[in-house]
Amino acid sequence: MLGLGAGAAAAVSPAGCGGHEGAVGAGRPGGSGPGGDDRTGTPTPGPKPDPKPTRTVRPIGDGSTSFTGVQPHQPEEPVPLEPGRTPPQSVVFSWDGAGEVGNGLFPRFLDLAKEHGASMTFLLSGLYLLPESKKRLYDPPNNPRGASGIGYLTDGHIKDTPRNLRRAWLEGHETGTHFNGHFCGGSGSVGTWTPQQWRSEIEQATSFVKEWRTNSGWTDLEPLPFGYDRELVGGRTPCLLGRDNLLPTARGLGWRHDASSPGGRQVWPSKKRGVWDFPLQRIPFPGRSFEVLSMDCNILADQPVNSTDAPAHNHPGRRRQVTRAYISGFERAYGSNRAPFFLGDHFEQWNGGICMDAVEEALKHIAREKEKGGDVRLVSFRQSTDWLDVQKPEVLERLRTLDVGQEPAGDWKAFGKDIGSTTGTGAGDTA
Repeated sequence: MLGLGAGAAAAVSPAGCGGHEGAVGAGRPGGSGPGGDDRTGTPTPGPKPDPKPTRTVRPIGDGSTSFTGVQPHQPEEPVPLEPGRTPPQSVVFSWDGAGEVGNGLFPRFLDLAKEHGASMTFLLSGLYLLPESKKRLYDPPNNPRGASGIGYLTDGHIKDTPRNLRRAWLEGHETGTHFNGHFCGGSGSVGTWTPQQWRSEIEQATSFVKEWRTNSGWTDLEPLPFGYDRELVGGRTPCLLGRDNLLPTARGLGWRHDASSPGGRQVWPSKKRGVWDFPLQRIPFPGRSFEVLSMDCNILADQPVNSTDAPAHNHPGRRRQVTRAYISGFERAYGSNRAPFFLGDHFEQWNGGICMDAVEEALKHIAREKEKGGDVRLVSFRQSTDWLDVQKPEVLERLRTLDVGQEPAGDWKAFGKDIGSTTGTGAGDTA
């Protein structure tokens, strides 16, 4: 993945977004499904109470996953935005890799999300549930069997990963995919894969989740509380490469969103080939003359001395810069066109953990706006998709006319007063 600033457009991101999860022993980054209910038709307005806990767990397959009922801690059923109403400000925090590596970051952000009523999306690398002793089960396209650009987790960390994922789902978060081996360069790069090869990669990623008990032999651990075939409705490609050939496969599998587009602008999203396009976005970069991509490793790549191990005396200033970048991106959208704000991060302690501290401070800042009565929603990609899918096409089209940082002329009521009342869904598909 590349830093996308005018001043640093060619800066290669730290060890990082182009191969951000390190070898074994290093820190690695990390919808409801049956779990959740696939919503169709016209939603019923009003709050949807959390379902009562189910006493019965119905195992799926080898018991790695299970059906436990409707996912708890979901927002109100979305309803169409009436013309002239101010749209809510949606914010999605997403995490690449989503494996447990013993640094405490996965549970740290689960605790933070719970404290502030936030939902997030965890994009799981399938290999993070596959023991290295079974690595030859993985047959990556255009790469040797068992190869991986991110290594494999230790057995102990693999055992902790489903525990965190289980907790995440029960607390309302989404589990998507970051695929498997994270190949970013050379002839085996994901950027060269065909739609059929993406299909193979996805099938393998889902099998490693659905069969982690069989592959590991650890039958004493609790199953994941969802069926992954239905839970999985989107992901982000390694290094933001290969999206064009992924999308036909993703659409054929019924995926609803994709977060693989780099350098998106802070405007209202549309669909690409039938799948909602949720790009990482260019956001203000305090103290610099260019914008930066809304992902931790890209911000680090655009800071002086492109490094994930900068001298400690540089950490405070860099931490403030990363924090301010995230908050500036939120404030620009919230104070203007209300376009959904998308952020991407990794469970990494780069440069003394400055990005993790920045994420926490940004989330707390955004949550304070919500707690002060602002219509701010900390949601997952899937929940954002649920809201967009019930909106009237003409309302979304009008929202897309607002540029980055552009407020509606007059006020929101005047902005939407001439929009018709025809209903519909699924607007905004582009090639």
